[in-house]
Amino acid sequence: MSVTFVDIGAAAARLEGQAVHTPLVHSPALDEQAGARVLIKPETLQRVGAFKFRGAYNRLVQLSPAARKRGVVAFSSGNHAQGVALAARLLGMPAVIVMPSDAPGVKVAATRGYGAEVRFYDRMTESREAIAAELAEERGAVIVPAFDDEQVIAGQGTVGLELVRQAEAMGERLDLVACPVGGGGLIAGSSIAIKTLSPHTEIVGAEPEGYDDTRRSLAAGKRIAVTPQRRTLCDALESPAPGELTFPIVQANVSGIAAVSDAEVAEAMRTAFSTLKLVVEPGGCAALAALLAGKLDARDRTVGVILSGGNVDPELFARVLRGEL
Repeated sequence: MSVTFVDIGAAAARLEGQAVHTPLVHSPALDEQAGARVLIKPETLQRVGAFKFRGAYNRLVQLSPAARKRGVVAFSSGNHAQGVALAARLLGMPAVIVMPSDAPGVKVAATRGYGAEVRFYDRMTESREAIAAELAEERGAVIVPAFDDEQVIAGQGTVGLELVRQAEAMGERLDLVACPVGGGGLIAGSSIAIKTLSPHTEIVGAEPEGYDDTRRSLAAGKRIAVTPQRRTLCDALESPAPGELTFPIVQANVSGIAAVSDAEVAEAMRTAFSTLKLVVEPGGCAALAALLAGKLDARDRTVGVILSGGNVDPELFARVLRGEL
């Protein structure tokens, strides 16, 4: 594998004092609903409100002084944008983020708030990769991929590292860990840490219906791109295909992927708010949605559930809470 457990340990050392050690929370109320022992890992409480800060900082902190002066370019619909923007600010380097013109306003505002320049594009007619490449060439800047980068994957893997160690400290034996899946950086990195520290633990992912490219790719034994006919509530998980680096890791470590509907995701968001008192964005709730919808083999098992982010537009969240979505 391109990323090792040693890489994840090194990332954890670099992130010490920068990233939040998010808690692992047991919820008896969720136990009753799911028929399992449920342990929640809320990366909603991470800096920038999502796990993405981990990978971004681990990538940027390793740049040379000369590269830092020229800055970085990233393309993202939101959370990776914020992670890169904050990491760049902390490390004193310029950052420009290529974002879709329809990105959630809360994510755009936060990205600008961290000091990054935002360049919008039309996701239907323009290529964000081409725009980012052009900007990088103009400025001599480094492109920071959202998931298909070894140091980004290693940084995201610290979520799984923390999860297993926290469970052990609580005297828990994890039978299953469920994780949202977009491009696969979080589940790939975390799976390496989880399988190293707890080989018996089964790992499953959750994707939005219609954007279940990783599920289809696992079934086919090769990377498959999807061409969705509609948008999904889970804007953070709209990756058309698994990453070249992430997919082989997922193949080796992940036993399956559940596809969840917008209605199931919305119900999970309401449950997280009412039961856990947590604000979770749609994509961040995918794994919890799979659990609550009975799409995981969880009954009578101890299940770790990663809530990957909490950056949801207030208007959308209000509509979800009112049951309009």
